[in-house]
Amino acid sequence: MTYAQQHRDRFVDELKTLLRLPSVSTLPQHREDVQRTAEWLLAHLRELGMTAELIPLEGGHPIVYAQWMQAPGRPTVLFYGHYDVQPVDPTSEWKSPPFEPTVRGDDLYARGASDDKGQVFGVIKALESFLRDEGGRLPLNVKVLIEGEEEIGSPGISRWIERHARKVACDMAWVSDGQLYAKGLPCLVTGLRGLLYTEVEVRGPSHDLHSGQHGGAAPNPVNTVAAIIAGLKDRRGRVTIPRFYTAVREPSAEEKTSWERLPFREEDYLRELGITVSPGEQGYSILERRWSRPTLDAHGIAGGWTGAGSKTVIPAKVVAKISMRLVPDQRAKTIFKAFEKKVKRLASPGVEVEVRELAGGDPVLISPAAAPVQAATRVVRDVWNADPVFVREGGSIPIVAKFDRILKVPTVLFGFGLPDDNLHAPNEKFHLPNFHKGIETVIRWVEQVGTK
Repeated sequence: MTYAQQHRDRFVDELKTLLRLPSVSTLPQHREDVQRTAEWLLAHLRELGMTAELIPLEGGHPIVYAQWMQAPGRPTVLFYGHYDVQPVDPTSEWKSPPFEPTVRGDDLYARGASDDKGQVFGVIKALESFLRDEGGRLPLNVKVLIEGEEEIGSPGISRWIERHARKVACDMAWVSDGQLYAKGLPCLVTGLRGLLYTEVEVRGPSHDLHSGQHGGAAPNPVNTVAAIIAGLKDRRGRVTIPRFYTAVREPSAEEKTSWERLPFREEDYLRELGITVSPGEQGYSILERRWSRPTLDAHGIAGGWTGAGSKTVIPAKVVAKISMRLVPDQRAKTIFKAFEKKVKRLASPGVEVEVRELAGGDPVLISPAAAPVQAATRVVRDVWNADPVFVREGGSIPIVAKFDRILKVPTVLFGFGLPDDNLHAPNEKFHLPNFHKGIETVIRWVEQVGTK
């Protein structure tokens, strides 16, 4: 711990350098920035004495892979994170430029500060500290896997890991890409929802039409998209896709009881979001709907006229973005087929419908009794001075399902962020005391699992 304490300021300065790189994976104009970010991390890991390489992905962004395998007979841990970030729009709502890291109080503001550059860099700094304090040695073998496509569903690494499972074979994995349940209340995540992200394209007439001349006679793709979205849920908030709920596994009674003990008040949740009611699936609490129930949401509709003023047009084509969050034991491939059939049945006459899968990942459950998770429990208790709570997470980390299904290893999911870090939104931040505590947590956990 001596090295980490002595170099706290330098660690933050280096993190700022990483945050200045606008590695927005979904925007083509940032492709070179994403590449530069990968190369920066590659050089950084090599400076620590690790063997490191960039793994190109056809049509995608490269993986940064590093390893230190000089502890024969000891276990191997795989640390995962991502260096890509979300777009920054709307830029007018940022109090400081999104790629010019700014410290206000104890918080560091920048895109990617918490999701996930700050957290994965904390892991790297923990490994650096251990290597420097212990004369260039670790008590176990380490592999580091940092991808550049997590924010677009991890399509490249998901395919890559299926073909290269032996390269990343390990005994356990660690992911820091999340947050504490509340400030001062650390949590270990035991479940993640899966994600199925789709694009629905509806085509009507061969070209845009005047609604005065053709309204009522020509098919209108906007109307069709609206009918499709409306028809995918009923008035109880349940998804209407046939057999959508067939494979859903209910959480255990122990899980439900532990969630009821959490300091969660529904009225506080509504107030935080600026809403007056939670219109989700009837018969389930808000936490159940967020963590253990599947759902479906529309994210945007593009087509026709959306500018200022009026334009009486029947558009030739409209595209809608629709996603589903999946829970154990639903499978993305199975749900996509059923979704596609349902969408086409909901379409009105006279249009053509194409349904495309943009991203898919299965849900995952992790046993709290797994040895690496138990070790993390002890360390978190010591470092954060609080007993961690076990929760699920409504979001998705596609690679964790691959660790479970392909590598067949338990994953410790412990994030250093806070619930108000504004992930994917303007003014994203990272609480710097958590950055330093996260480094200490990883150091102590490596000590524990490396000496067993």
